[in-house]
Amino acid sequence: MTVSTESEEKNLRATKEWRLIERLIMSLQSEQRKSRRWGIFFKSLTFLYLFIILGVFLLQSPFSSDVLEEAPHTAVVQVNGPIANGQDANADAIIHSLRSAFKAEDSKAVLVRINSPGGSPVQSGYVYDEIKRLRLLYPEKKLYAVITDIGASGAYYIAAAADEIYADKASLVGSIGVVSSGFGFVDLMSKLGVERRALTAGDNKALLDPFSPLRDEDKQFWQTVLDTTHKQFIEQVKLGRGERLQDNPDLYTGLVWTGEQALELGLVDGLASSSTVARDIVGAEKLILYSPKVSPLKQLADQLGVSFAKAMSTHLGLDSPVRLQ
Repeated sequence: MTVSTESEEKNLRATKEWRLIERLIMSLQSEQRKSRRWGIFFKSLTFLYLFIILGVFLLQSPFSSDVLEEAPHTAVVQVNGPIANGQDANADAIIHSLRSAFKAEDSKAVLVRINSPGGSPVQSGYVYDEIKRLRLLYPEKKLYAVITDIGASGAYYIAAAADEIYADKASLVGSIGVVSSGFGFVDLMSKLGVERRALTAGDNKALLDPFSPLRDEDKQFWQTVLDTTHKQFIEQVKLGRGERLQDNPDLYTGLVWTGEQALELGLVDGLASSSTVARDIVGAEKLILYSPKVSPLKQLADQLGVSFAKAMSTHLGLDSPVRLQ
């Protein structure tokens, strides 16, 4: 009798323990289900937020503007940052904006607002030539270049095509020169015990290879390329500025001047801001932007420093063998 009672008590305790374990497991499962539901909810909100941002980005036209056709205005085209293919200041985007600005019936003049250290001579040359063409096509509509912080090198190349150039007294203007920069790793490779193997068909195919010694004949040849590009740059500046340029031996050496100095040298026609030019010279105070709008994703990338890294790469000459400077 006693043995039977003890056995029943053990079975009862085991049953209670299993029920407790079962309730604990069920409770954990319930918490996990709640956690999963909240996780799905917050993930859904995140994806919805991202899709909304993406939708805004996709709905924006890459060449949208704030153009108001009804009101007389001064059309503004911006040249911001390094001038290069793939950058905001690329020839295709600038030329598209210039054509729209000249074509607009209510734009009384076109103002190219420049804040750029320069860049590709090819991209700058494309814009320069298009400005000349548009000025001939629309002789009644003048084009003014206004330099803000900096208008140097390829940016000044573009400005030289304008009817008149204006800058602030503290703006940096000029830098009429050409630069090609890079690095040589020959000694470093030797110290690391790395052997360079470059097989070419053509004696000069590996010209300026950073992992091979720089030959005198390569240096001399590349200097002729730079000199030719520099000569083209000078010719276009002289063609655009004409007799306004002063006879100064340092004018084409790559030096950069303040706006006040540039005025004395004939590199600019006056000291004024965009609004001053629109109000006092054009006579149409309202400024309307014809340049492409920056997308929200691009703005975010800029804030994260992507544009800074690209600008530094261009400034150091790591992304282009030749650039105006």
